[in-house]
Amino acid sequence: MSAQQFAVAASTGQRWDALALGEVMLRFDPGEGRVRNARQFSVWEGGGEYNVARGLCSTFGHRSAVLTALPRNALGELAHQLIQAGGVDASQIVWRDYDGIGRNTRMGLNFTERGFGVRAPLGVSDRATSAASQLQPHEIDGDALFGRDGARWLHTGGIFAALSEHSAQTAIATVRAARRHGVAVSYDLNYRASLWDSHPDPDAARTANCAIAAECDLLIGDEYSFAACLGMDLDDLGKRTTPMDVGPADAAALRALTRFPNLQAVAFTLRDAATAARHGWAGALRTRERLFLSRTREVDLLDRVGGGDAFVAGVVHALLSGKGEQAAVDLGAAHGALAMSTPGDTACASLQEVEAVARGDGAAARR
Repeated sequence: MSAQQFAVAASTGQRWDALALGEVMLRFDPGEGRVRNARQFSVWEGGGEYNVARGLCSTFGHRSAVLTALPRNALGELAHQLIQAGGVDASQIVWRDYDGIGRNTRMGLNFTERGFGVRAPLGVSDRATSAASQLQPHEIDGDALFGRDGARWLHTGGIFAALSEHSAQTAIATVRAARRHGVAVSYDLNYRASLWDSHPDPDAARTANCAIAAECDLLIGDEYSFAACLGMDLDDLGKRTTPMDVGPADAAALRALTRFPNLQAVAFTLRDAATAARHGWAGALRTRERLFLSRTREVDLLDRVGGGDAFVAGVVHALLSGKGEQAAVDLGAAHGALAMSTPGDTACASLQEVEAVARGDGAAARR
């Protein structure tokens, strides 16, 4: 496979360019302060899978939709309005009746501090029994979505798969349906020990993640997530000499490409979190023939959350648009850097801004 041959279905009248399967939460942001003594919060919508669809739509102009579930109450309506405000198609949301107390279904909440200097970011999730965690395979009609209506890309992630046994089975069924219909599939392993450790089956993460990875065209992860999520023995690869050392992650990506024949590429970010407010930052994409790297930047962070998801959105945009793998990592890394320069889970950026950062343009005022 040459550098320009990542295979994606051509645009032939499909209803959507991309679909994202995952939970959409309400994020409560204390700004510069801390959750423990906050008196007010800004509220954003967000989720590891949804953020990709949002970036593809709002930054890159693709037709995207979210596959999720919300409670039929005021919080669900708030999330619905925020999704619509971002331009993402909300027509495929499953609505669940609310029992008045949230005993059986509720809105997932996430309280997230940005961190600063030596104080690391902190996330406090409040999402058990959320509407999205109860999604079941029969509620996502893959043949209708990918066959009758049509889509070119499906993205989902390990955060959604880890929410419950139902959500894991829904992710597996949906990616298999996408593959049957020739839709490109991406999966961000996005390992969260706090989610997977609550499963009664200690092998749940490996079983579910391997089943999903087997259907993927693009896998997002590095040596750490491959070991934790896929059960790959990578001890012989050694440790990184620095956080930005690409060697072990690249070697692990090659092994994943060998293990999963449907994979076309593996993508990941490199991050050196010297402080909460300044990181070394770069993107990488590995095909079977070549490693593609973005330039390495020193990035000043206003809000770290969503940088990795914005990276994925830039990669998917470039591959959907036939721009090739080098453009994918360049645009992905630039989009991620911009996402971390604004509050909230998603980038408030234009395509022109992303392309300017990717070129290495300076930050002089534009008037």
